[in-house]
Amino acid sequence: MASRSSLLLILTAACFVSIISPATSQTCSTQNVLSAEKTPFQTCLDLPELESYLHYTYNATNSSLSVAFVAAPSRSDGWIAWAINPTAGSQAFLAYGSGAGAPPVVKTYNITGYNLTEGRLAFDFWNLRAEALNGGRIAIFATVKVPAGAGSVNQVWQIGGNVTNGRVGVHPFSPPNLNSRAVLNLTGTTSTGGGGSKTPGNAGWMVANVNLGVNLGILVLLGTIIIF
Repeated sequence: MASRSSLLLILTAACFVSIISPATSQTCSTQNVLSAEKTPFQTCLDLPELESYLHYTYNATNSSLSVAFVAAPSRSDGWIAWAINPTAGSQAFLAYGSGAGAPPVVKTYNITGYNLTEGRLAFDFWNLRAEALNGGRIAIFATVKVPAGAGSVNQVWQIGGNVTNGRVGVHPFSPPNLNSRAVLNLTGTTSTGGGGSKTPGNAGWMVANVNLGVNLGILVLLGTIIIF
């Protein structure tokens, strides 16, 4: 009887762990991520690499794109980043934890060619912030101005190494890190082809063999090379 009870206890615990494990159960549609207006985003996507997620709303009236990029750093002192290049260069938002109880730090990087400049981006943006979520995830929120009439933008996302005294370390060079790029369709009708979108048949991501080249940048920060 004792062995039977022990087996039942083990099976119950295993089922409980599988239910709460964010690595196996989380999708964008299960995340309670709200815009600056405290409303749900129109669309969410399970990005194809690095267990990352994008929530977004495109406003054609003022050519703005409101996003929430969600990912978990690979380590407690790691960083995450999301970038687009609507014109020239790559415009990146990068966030990392700043200690227990404190909100994550979020910074902007204007990457042109091989140069990295922390500071204002090449386009207007507002409502920039970062939040710590359950499961060790960080969400980067921002609204960015995109070119009027743009149907899509090139996007890239990344999960990096450690951050030491504000210095950002290099990210891994594994295939998921090197393949974390896609075209984000703003107004198209292409389906995402899976359950990752909360708006079936609406704008989705399409992994493309786009030569983003140096426009996505090789980030050089204080002697550390970070390839996006």
